[in-house]
Amino acid sequence: MNEYMPIGLSLAKRKSLVVGGGKVALRKVNNLLDFESDVTVIAPETVDKLDYYAERNRIKLEKRPYAAGDVKGFGLVISSADDQAVNKQVYEECSEAGIPVNVVDQPDLCDVIMPAVTKRGPLTVAVSTDGAAPFLSGYIRLIMDDIFPKERWTRIAKYARTFREMVKVDGPDTEEERMKCFGSFLNADWKTVLKENREDEQIHELLKDWLKSD
Repeated sequence: MNEYMPIGLSLAKRKSLVVGGGKVALRKVNNLLDFESDVTVIAPETVDKLDYYAERNRIKLEKRPYAAGDVKGFGLVISSADDQAVNKQVYEECSEAGIPVNVVDQPDLCDVIMPAVTKRGPLTVAVSTDGAAPFLSGYIRLIMDDIFPKERWTRIAKYARTFREMVKVDGPDTEEERMKCFGSFLNADWKTVLKENREDEQIHELLKDWLKSD
């Protein structure tokens, strides 16, 4: 039985804390920034890229050891400290405060795990092994990167979001007819559509045609 339920969590509405300043912490920071989180890093030493982010105000950086109570006020905490005692302390404080926490490579000290992600505009495809074999989920993500070519699927995802709003506002009244509209979108030969219609205005004309369910 799987322990971790996939769930979408808005990081734009909560601050994130990363404890640790090494290469693993940098990977976690990059992931958080991709999802518009307000990120703070606490570590006595940091890799150059984290310093670069701090200098450009992309993250808040506190170059010091972790101190008791530092997790207060954060909506998500990731710990990748070199000192395992610090990682355990972070986990315990988060658990007591009800803050979602991930301690890297220590499933027993996690109530949140980070899936391998392929992101294409508003489309996010994630795969997880419940923390049991992250190398496998990373490999599957590489396969997904090939399945979802970035330029094409970023555009398709953007138009899907637009089309959903069009159907809600101007589409048919019945659920059956609305599903036919979505079927027109999903069954389109998008490789050809995008090749033959370079401009957004041309695509939007097609979307208007697909609002007609018959």
